[in-house]
Amino acid sequence: MANGKKVLIIDDDEFLLDMYAVKFRESGFDVQVASSGGDAEAAIKNGFSPDVILLDLVMPGMDGFDFLKSIKTLRPALHAKVVILTNLGQKEDIDKGLKLGAADYIVKAHHTPSEVVNKVSAMLST
Repeated sequence: MANGKKVLIIDDDEFLLDMYAVKFRESGFDVQVASSGGDAEAAIKNGFSPDVILLDLVMPGMDGFDFLKSIKTLRPALHAKVVILTNLGQKEDIDKGLKLGAADYIVKAHHTPSEVVNKVSAMLST
C-alpha cells in the first residue's frame, strides 16, 4: 500500500486519466490529475507536492518534454520522481526523457494499469 503517497497524473486522454486515477486510489495513493502540463504546474503552484508524477508526452500546448524542463523550477515538486507514461516507444524519445530527469519510462501499451501502480509503488519503497 502507498500509505498516502501523492501522485500527480498528467494525461490529456480523460479515459486513461480516470482509469489510472482509480487504480492508484485503490492502492492507497492521494491522487491529483491534470489534463495538461499547464494544469499540472497550476496544481503544484497551488500546493500539491507529489511524491511521483506520471507524465504523458503527447499533449496539446505544453508537451511532456517541456513540462520536464519546467518542473525544475517548481519548488514543491523538486523531490518528485517523474515517470514518463506514454505510447511513444522510440529510443530517441526514451533517451530524451531520461536525459531530462525522468526516473523511469513506461510505454502504456506494454503495461497494464495495475503493473504501472506496482512499478511506482516499488520505486517509492526503495
